[in-house]
Amino acid sequence: MPIDVAAALSAKPTVQRLQWTEQDVLLYHLSIGAGSDPTDLTEQRWVYERNLQVLPTFAMVAGKGISAPSTPHTTALPGIDVAPAKLLHAGQKLVIHRPVAPRDSAMITTRMTNVSDRGSAAVIEVESLAMTASGEPYWTSKTSIWAKDEGGHGKKTPSTETPTVLPDRAPDMVIHRTTRPDQALLYRLNGGRNPLHVDPVFARQAGFERPTLHGLATYGIVGKALVDEMLGGNTARVGSFDARFSSYVLPGHSLRISVWNEGSTLWFFATCPERGDVPVLTHGRMMLS
Repeated sequence: MPIDVAAALSAKPTVQRLQWTEQDVLLYHLSIGAGSDPTDLTEQRWVYERNLQVLPTFAMVAGKGISAPSTPHTTALPGIDVAPAKLLHAGQKLVIHRPVAPRDSAMITTRMTNVSDRGSAAVIEVESLAMTASGEPYWTSKTSIWAKDEGGHGKKTPSTETPTVLPDRAPDMVIHRTTRPDQALLYRLNGGRNPLHVDPVFARQAGFERPTLHGLATYGIVGKALVDEMLGGNTARVGSFDARFSSYVLPGHSLRISVWNEGSTLWFFATCPERGDVPVLTHGRMMLS
């Protein structure tokens, strides 16, 4: 059977060692648009190894994407025998327990925590906990994967996610960001090698007009925008960063990010103007420390 829930949830957690350097951090930052204006001196903190700061979302690709693959492969999911073209990254939650260093290593434990039946699809939830060399929590990521046409394996399970209620007022800030036509080609060098983001034939077979941008690339672009515009570049203030991937972004398209500042929480959602302002990131929340 395509999905064996018992096998998936009883599978032994995987434990792997991650290691990264400043070069990995610089590549990640460039792949989500850092340094697009090389004359902007504030961008130096993301693109120059001298006094390099690390965006919290780098955790998602540390060790070449082992922590939370932007392109889930069935070989990494015991009990899940589903074609890669049917697997879509549906949502991401990230909790930062301590700032990510420019050069470091971590041990990461990954396990499937839930497989829910949504009727027409299944939602697979994967949790990863990274620990420092001294045994302290580094970050926790929780990934939701939408398995298209793979429902029906059990009783239909409604979503348990608490609805996001945005403040009843105009956003405090609207941030605009433009992606590059070759953005996905650069981002995939972080480890996300799903052909959906590079192969036009594969993308059409999966139901898209052309290769799409990785959901985690959009996630990183929006995270950087919030850190730059709302936190003055202070990454230490980011406690957690959550979003649901509601639709895709095509490389070259732009993002309109609406943000509400509620003190300890930044609520946000992002739309794509070129596609009629369709929501692409929803249920967005950045908790501040």
